[in-house]
Amino acid sequence: MAIDWYNLADQEVAAVYAALPSDLRACLACLTVTLESRPTPDEQLEEGDGENLLGLFIGASFAEAAGEVEPLPSAIRLFVENLRDEAEDDPVRFCQEVRDTLLHELGHYLGLDEDSLTERGL
Repeated sequence: MAIDWYNLADQEVAAVYAALPSDLRACLACLTVTLESRPTPDEQLEEGDGENLLGLFIGASFAEAAGEVEPLPSAIRLFVENLRDEAEDDPVRFCQEVRDTLLHELGHYLGLDEDSLTERGL
């Protein structure tokens, strides 16, 4: 039986959101999470770390958006095929990669930089 990786990722995203405190979920109400196959070549190069890009936060952070009159919508893009590659086609590892990547990108939305995320294990 073939695994529907997109459905599995979607279920994990929903589980992460459901586990968050309600006040935090309210902060994330206008944030979109999309599932895509892979990043564009420009996005992969822009990241520049030589690894497959698993997720990407785009837009203004929550604090920045609060100060804007009409902010552009913020979004998180999760790259399912890269997450699958990282997990070596193991569904349990895949779900953990989705969770970790989503929490990392949510941290960016909430204003945390890479150092702050690393300190938190993300």
